[in-house]
Amino acid sequence: MTDLYRRFGPGLATALVLLVAVWLIGMVLAPTAMMVEFSLRPNLPPAAAGGPEDVYSLDNFAYLWGEEVHRRIFFKTIWASALVAAVTFLVCYPIAFWMAQHATRRQLTLALLLVFIPFLINEVLRTLAWFIILAFRGPLNAVLLEIGLIDSAIRWQGDGGVVAAMVYAYILFMLLPIYSAVESLEKAQIEAARDLGASTWRIHARIVIPHARAGIATGFVFTFMLAAGSYVAPALLGSPGSRWFTEIIYNWFFEGGDWNRGAAYALVLLVLCLTVVLATLRLARVSLADVAK
Repeated sequence: MTDLYRRFGPGLATALVLLVAVWLIGMVLAPTAMMVEFSLRPNLPPAAAGGPEDVYSLDNFAYLWGEEVHRRIFFKTIWASALVAAVTFLVCYPIAFWMAQHATRRQLTLALLLVFIPFLINEVLRTLAWFIILAFRGPLNAVLLEIGLIDSAIRWQGDGGVVAAMVYAYILFMLLPIYSAVESLEKAQIEAARDLGASTWRIHARIVIPHARAGIATGFVFTFMLAAGSYVAPALLGSPGSRWFTEIIYNWFFEGGDWNRGAAYALVLLVLCLTVVLATLRLARVSLADVAK
């Protein structure tokens, strides 16, 4: 705080602090407090509000654990989001390493353009593009049929299509933190390890990945949270057997009209996501301050 006042002066620093406080209170704390309050109250008609039935309880949370289908979809969403983060890491790590350690300035500029340009398009349109690609009569099936890899068209919509679309949608949030972390690694360390006879696998396992763990953890946090809270990709590319927990929350709020139960479901997802994120950071020995950087 003292640093902030020294750098920007008392007037501007106070204004910045007030803006951050208003944002935190108005956009984070207040909505969360309202959601907690909604989740603890029953869904009653307006005439019954404040009556003898309007009491705080854990019934909305208990309903989730008593509903087997919803409970199964909830846990599936968690592990599937972790899978999205893991696949995104496998895709992004070699690209980020090449960009940070081997790419020329022109190659780096071209790679960054290729990564950023798709994100200038709305996420719904990007997901619809995947819907077209994976359609029963879409280009993917047409190419596979033409080269003889499959005998008949395959329905790609479902869990596989959702994971593929999410990996594509959130690749930027994994690629840039890893690239930023690997870029700070001196090439001399890699060259010295190679001169001493270390294999490529050992160099990455013992030098690159430990050095870039803050960036990797940041990418995992961003990707996991975005995947767990995604609605567009599961809604457009999912099948009846591949529903996402966010779809159930949406249905409670906007189709079932039960905001109280929807708030309880949303809180459970939020708490478990935060638990997974904090556990990931602890395992990686990375603090929230490192993620904020």
